[in-house]
Amino acid sequence: MRTASILASLVSLAAVVSAAPPFTPAGGLGTNSTPPVYAPLSDFDFQSLNLALNQEWIELDLFHYGLAKFSVQEFEDAGLNAEDRFLIEWMADQEVGHATLLSNILQGRGAKPCTYQYPFQTVRSFIDFCQKLTRWGESGVFGFLEHLDSRAAATLLLDSISTESRQQMVFRQFEGLFPMPVWFIPGITQSMAWTLLAPYLVECPAENPRIEWQNFPALNVTNNPDATPYWNTSVIGNETTPAITHNRTDPLSYPGRDIFLSWETPGQKVSYNQSYTTNTTAGEPKFVAWISQLNTTYTPLTNINGQSGQTIQPGGRVFGDNTAPVVNGSMFVLITDSDLYVTPFNLSMLNPHVVAGPAVYQSG
Repeated sequence: MRTASILASLVSLAAVVSAAPPFTPAGGLGTNSTPPVYAPLSDFDFQSLNLALNQEWIELDLFHYGLAKFSVQEFEDAGLNAEDRFLIEWMADQEVGHATLLSNILQGRGAKPCTYQYPFQTVRSFIDFCQKLTRWGESGVFGFLEHLDSRAAATLLLDSISTESRQQMVFRQFEGLFPMPVWFIPGITQSMAWTLLAPYLVECPAENPRIEWQNFPALNVTNNPDATPYWNTSVIGNETTPAITHNRTDPLSYPGRDIFLSWETPGQKVSYNQSYTTNTTAGEPKFVAWISQLNTTYTPLTNINGQSGQTIQPGGRVFGDNTAPVVNGSMFVLITDSDLYVTPFNLSMLNPHVVAGPAVYQSG
């Protein structure tokens, strides 16, 4: 009968509706039933992930090296007790996990650990170097993460780099700095991250894949603010002991501060086995680029004398009055030939215009 046929159709339709997934808006990447591929899908992917693996290896070595180099008393004199030292050891254990993850994604073809050199002789300078190295490691991944062809690999790397963000904040707290003085963490390009990392690699296994990113000439901020002095004054706003937070009365830097810069010429041999050569495609040095928060801000490079010059620390706010200062925290400065307008997603357009750098500027 017709009634029975309609009834059967309704029952059938109800079954289909009940089996359907919850409503999902149209769009998105990787949301269909295609199995994810947790592997590089392009040379861009491989080189980006292999650079990140090199970063994880040095962090693992660095944390262990610092714990072994300094005595218990030296750590205690810097205000870091046994629990603090265990946290550094735990962060080293995290790097084992991160390096294993990336090695698996690269299917065994990625870098192996190297030997390294470090620029510190005290516990405070060890902590300072850790917070800077984890900053460029974090920013270096943020710079390429959204450009990977393998969205599945990007998902796993995001899980890893989120942990590193916490490490960087911990080292700031160990140094007595305000733990998170910015609203946004900037990304930098692979070539910028490799320029910062390369000098600390001394010797690597012969089978390590060559890192194909550009090495820019080195940049030095000759009057970079120094966060390492240890002040145990018990005066609020004038103390740098390890703490959950300190709010400094006298900031490390300020808008209008004179900044003195020096940089190398291209053609210098750098990194492990002296197997890389610094290079630039830029023209004459004209500007200083400040990469911080969501902004790339430029100031004129003045008093240029050969491979040195100066500028002034910029002011400005992220979203205008009564919002966060653009320049704060551990951020990046470069010498450029142009004040090219770039945004966080297309920062690599700045690479051809880099004369030297980046350097990490300790603005706060």
